[in-house]
Amino acid sequence: MSTTTRTAAADLTLDTSAVADLIDGRWGEYRREVRDVLLDDRLRRTEGLDVDAHRARVLEQARQLVEIGVVNRAFPERLGGGQDPGGNLAGFEELVVADPSLQIKCGVQWGLFGAAILHLGTDSHHDRFLPGAMSLDVPGCFAMTETGHGSDVAAIGTTATYDPATQEFEIHTPFRGAWKDYIGNAADHGTAAVVFAQLITGGVNHGVHAFYVPIREAQADGTAGPFLTGVTGEDDGIKGGLNGVDNGRLAFDHVRVPRENLLNRYGDVAADGTYSSPIESPGRRFFTMLGTLVQGRVSLGGSAVVVAKMALATAIRYGNERRQFAGADSDTETVLLDYQQHQRRLLPLLARVYAAQFMHNQLGQRFHEVFSGDHDNDGDREDLETLAAASKPLSTWLAMDTIQTSREACGGAGYLAENKFVTWHQDMDVYTTFEGDNHVLLQLVGKRLLTDYGREMATMDVGGAVRWVADRAVDMTLHRTPLRRAAQSIQDWGSRARSAGELRDADVQRELLEDRVESMVEEIALALRAAKDAPQDVAHALFNSHQHDLIEAARAHGELLQWEAFTEAVESVADPDTRKVLTWLRDLFGLVTIEKNLSWYLINGRISAQRARTVTSYINRLLPRLRAHALGLVEAFGYTDKHIGAVIGTGVEAQRQREAQDHLRRRRAAGDEPVSEKDLKKKSTA
Repeated sequence: MSTTTRTAAADLTLDTSAVADLIDGRWGEYRREVRDVLLDDRLRRTEGLDVDAHRARVLEQARQLVEIGVVNRAFPERLGGGQDPGGNLAGFEELVVADPSLQIKCGVQWGLFGAAILHLGTDSHHDRFLPGAMSLDVPGCFAMTETGHGSDVAAIGTTATYDPATQEFEIHTPFRGAWKDYIGNAADHGTAAVVFAQLITGGVNHGVHAFYVPIREAQADGTAGPFLTGVTGEDDGIKGGLNGVDNGRLAFDHVRVPRENLLNRYGDVAADGTYSSPIESPGRRFFTMLGTLVQGRVSLGGSAVVVAKMALATAIRYGNERRQFAGADSDTETVLLDYQQHQRRLLPLLARVYAAQFMHNQLGQRFHEVFSGDHDNDGDREDLETLAAASKPLSTWLAMDTIQTSREACGGAGYLAENKFVTWHQDMDVYTTFEGDNHVLLQLVGKRLLTDYGREMATMDVGGAVRWVADRAVDMTLHRTPLRRAAQSIQDWGSRARSAGELRDADVQRELLEDRVESMVEEIALALRAAKDAPQDVAHALFNSHQHDLIEAARAHGELLQWEAFTEAVESVADPDTRKVLTWLRDLFGLVTIEKNLSWYLINGRISAQRARTVTSYINRLLPRLRAHALGLVEAFGYTDKHIGAVIGTGVEAQRQREAQDHLRRRRAAGDEPVSEKDLKKKSTA
C-alpha cells in the first residue's frame, strides 16, 4: 500500500512509496529483502567489543550470510550462484546497515577474492577455487596494494618469476616496500590469497598478473592455522575504523605455486615459459584486468550513499522533534528544522543524496549490462570505469560531509555512540581512499575527458574546424568581454522574478553546468597542446601544473552527471504533486552546485552579479517548501529506526518534548509558574 505524507504548508501530497521505488531502482525488491534480513540481532553490530571479539563476530556473521544465501548472487549458476551481478551489488551495498565491518569483510571475500578468481581466471580456476571461496571454507585475501604502492598498481614490487624446469612460479617480495599491506583477512582468517605480481618469464617482465597462492594451513575446525613455509605476515593493528576486519601485511620469500595457479584469462605462460595473451598491448591488457574488478568502486560508492541516507534520516527526524529557543510564541520553543540555517545545513545534503543515488542507479544498471554480457565490449567497459571513477569520489565525500553535518545538527546527542554518527565517521572515512584515492580517480576521469576532446578535434574536418574556431570566437565575445556582462546586467536589472524563473528552468541549469565542464576541459586541452611534442620532463611538468584544474573539471563532470540522472528520474514520475516536490529538490541540487562555483561563473562572465544574488535568494525560497516534505523524503529511503539503530531517531525526543510541554501547561494552569524577572522589569518600567 502506498504511504503518503500530507503537508499543509505546500498542500501537496508526496507519494513516498513511489519515491522509494525510484530511489531503490531496478533491484529495489531485493534491496529491501536484504535490508530486512539485517534486522536479525545476530547480524547487528555490537558496540564496545575489543578488536579480537569484533573480528570473530564479523567472521561468524559472514558465515551466517552464506547460510541465508545473500552473498553468492554474482557467481555462476552451475556453481550455486545466482548469475545476477547487478542484484548482487544492490544487496551487498545494504550490508552496511548492519555493520560496515561486515560489509567490508564480505567485500574482501566475495567482491575481491572471489571476484578476482571469477573474472581473471578460467573455468578450471572456477571449478577448483570458487566453491571454497563461495562457501567461506577458504577465507581469502586480495593481495594487490603494497606498502610502497597503493593506487599505482602498475609499479608494485612483488615478482612472480616462472621456472620452466619445475613449471612453477616463484612469488617473491624483494624489499620491505613491496609487502602487501592493508589486506583484509591477512591478519587472522585468510588461508589463500589472490596475489598480484610482476610476471617474469624468459627474462621479460609482462606486467602485473594475478596468482592464486595458499598462505596458511586450514585447520579441521575451519580456522586458519600457521603461515605456510615462505609466507610471512603481520597484523595492521587497530585502525581508525572497521576494526571488525582483520587487515594485515603479507610477504613472500620465494614461495612456489604451480603454473596452473596463474589466473590466465588475459595472459598465460606455456610449460616452456612462452607468454601469450589475447590482448597484444601491455597497457591495454593491464587496464582490462583491473577493469574487471571495478565492482569494488561501484559498491563502495553505493554503500556510502546508504550511510548518508541513514545519517540524514536520523538528523531530519531529530530536527523535526527537537525544540530550542522561543519563537513567535514565547511559551513554545521552535522546532530546529524550522530554522533557515538548519534547513540550509541539511536540505542541500538531502538533494545531493538523491542526486548521488540516482546516478548510482544508472551506474548499477551499466555494471549489470557489462558483467551479465548484455552490453560488453571495450567501449562499454571504458564507459563503466569512467562512470565509476566519477561516482565513487562524489559519493564517499558526500557520506563524510553528511555524517559530520548531521552529527553537528544533533548537538551533543549526535556525539553519543548509540546514535551512530561517530562510528559511521570512523568506519566510512577510509572509503574515500579504498579502491583508489578519490583524487586519483577524478584524475582518471579528467584524462578521459581530455581524450574524448582530443578525439573530437582529431576527427573534425576542415569545415568543422573553421566552425569551431568561429564558435570559439563568439564564446570569447559573449562570455569574456564586458559586453555580455553589461547586456546581462541590463536584462536582469529590475526583473529578479524573471531571472529566478530562468534559473528554475531545467535547460538553463543544464546549460550552466555543462558550460562549466566543457569550458574547463577546453581550457586545459588548449594549455596542454605544447606537451604533445615536448620532451618527457617538460610534458610532465606542464601536465602537473594543470593537475588541479583537471581534477576540478572531473568533479564538475560528475556533478553534471548527477544532475542529469536526477532530472531523468524526475521526468519518470507520473504523480504531479510528487513530481513537483522532486523538481524542487532537483532545483536545489542544481542551484547549490552553481552557488558553490559562483566565483567561476562570475569570473568567466557566465552569470552577472545580479543573477548571482538571485541564485542564493531562490535557494532560500526553496528551503521552506522542501522543509514541509523533509520527513517524507527521508521516509522514502526505506530505513526505519530499527534498521538504523540510532536512539534519537526512534521518537524519544518527541516524547521528551511532550512531557516538557505538558509539565509547563499544568504549572501554568495551577498558577504555580514563577514570574520571570524580565517580565517584572518590563512592568516596572511601563
